[in-house]
Amino acid sequence: MKLIYAGAPAFSVPPLRAVLAAGHTVAAVVTQPDKPAGRKAVLTPTPLKTFALENGIPVLDFARLRDHAADLSALGAPCMVTCAYGQILTEELLAAFPAGVYNVHASLLPRWRGASPIQHAILAGDAETGVTIMRTDVGLDTGDVLLARSLPIGGEDTAATLSEKLSRLGGECIAEALALLEEGRAVFTKQDDSRATLCKKIKKEDCLVDFSRPAKQICDLIRAMDPAPLAYAYLRGGPVNLCAAAPCEGAAFGLEPAAPGTVVRADKAGVFVAAGEGFVRVLELQAAGGKRLRAADFVNGRKAAAGDVFGGAAQ
Repeated sequence: MKLIYAGAPAFSVPPLRAVLAAGHTVAAVVTQPDKPAGRKAVLTPTPLKTFALENGIPVLDFARLRDHAADLSALGAPCMVTCAYGQILTEELLAAFPAGVYNVHASLLPRWRGASPIQHAILAGDAETGVTIMRTDVGLDTGDVLLARSLPIGGEDTAATLSEKLSRLGGECIAEALALLEEGRAVFTKQDDSRATLCKKIKKEDCLVDFSRPAKQICDLIRAMDPAPLAYAYLRGGPVNLCAAAPCEGAAFGLEPAAPGTVVRADKAGVFVAAGEGFVRVLELQAAGGKRLRAADFVNGRKAAAGDVFGGAAQ
């Protein structure tokens, strides 16, 4: 099948690789324009653009895809696949593809419609998530479902590890979906809107840790925000990113109850912080402007000690 593929982040690369491996012709890759990155603000292409150019696929990096429906139609591809592309498709764009537009979405729709399904699945403590291949309409992830495959969420999964698993699964799913379309065996199911949940784009203020909450919820937040934008709290007047953590019971480590946010122990075993329920064992931290460090190295650098207090604002 001849198609156009739209995406941007690293998540969108394995599904494109699967599309190519299945023998489909990709007329062009559509992605976001190069953006400044790093302290020197070097213009950097998206991971998808880099992969496409390495594989000889033409790249279109439109700032506003909605202005280029005619350009896409002129490529003669009856179908488009999107994966973490990040732009809303208009009626005119959808009409440019007579065989349909299909999205690789990282959740089991209608749960977690929106921009951050991976993070929200972890935040909510979901036992499983998955990938849905949906025929795109003008709504927000409201189109009919072609297929869905589930994936368990491990207790130590972060947004990074879960994203890698879902990206690989997305490749398997889109290859299967395109085969169903080619063979005329595609069956679509309407979503049950009454079961829908929505997830917004993650903002920095969503990452601030409230230690009055239960330890498990705090650790879910830390896992959900790893590797970016990272959960954080304030310590000794400045922000500190909390990069890896696990809930623990005080008895297992000889910890005494304390006010939420209080560091009750800090050594090579971790930085142990009292929560609203239980304790958070922080295993990796990053001070402002510093490197991501194991707890032992953070403590040895005298950046944390028993008696310190993590708070929700600079002190």
